[in-house]
Amino acid sequence: MERVGLVAERVTGVRLSKASVWRLLTGRLGWSLQRPERRAVERDESEIARWIAHEWPRIKKGR
Repeated sequence: MERVGLVAERVTGVRLSKASVWRLLTGRLGWSLQRPERRAVERDESEIARWIAHEWPRIKKGR
């Protein structure tokens, strides 16, 4: 948000508070807070599904 505020100040000459920058981004521009999902590139969905279907029940029985 600080970078956006700095750019807005450079372009318009008006300094915006953090709250004002947030309102500008969310209210006027319709942006939302987004965070990337953290997933490994090597992730193998089919192997995960197989493990959950076959290995996990076996491990769970041992409790």
